[in-house]
Amino acid sequence: MEQPSEIAVELPRAWDKPVVTLPVLACLSLVGGQLHSFSLSANLFTLGTGGALIWLGLTNRLPRRPHSGRPMPGTVWWVLPVAVFAVFEGATFVLGSGDDFPTFSRLADPLLNDELIRSAAYFGWLAAFWALVRR
Repeated sequence: MEQPSEIAVELPRAWDKPVVTLPVLACLSLVGGQLHSFSLSANLFTLGTGGALIWLGLTNRLPRRPHSGRPMPGTVWWVLPVAVFAVFEGATFVLGSGDDFPTFSRLADPLLNDELIRSAAYFGWLAAFWALVRR
């Protein structure tokens, strides 16, 4: 006798645990952090990892984590600085970023020259993207 789909629970796969996914994301970020910014290999690696994560998100190969329909109360306080950052970044880019009014990404360039910091930023990007794929 088959159970209704809303009652059936899908068991997590062995590779779909943080013990497996975090080291994989760490290895990918170490490789991505060693590539020079805006080089062909870095762009292809970023497009490849991002494309693979988009593909995983669009297919039903991963079990989805349940989420409530409403955002949590503290979400507004996280959206506000992100929105301010986006407005400032967009305005300085449109008005022409120079030495007087640089964009945030231009200010971050000296930090991202270090491979370890670039790998940490890449890991943050991959972890955030992985969290979005799971929703």
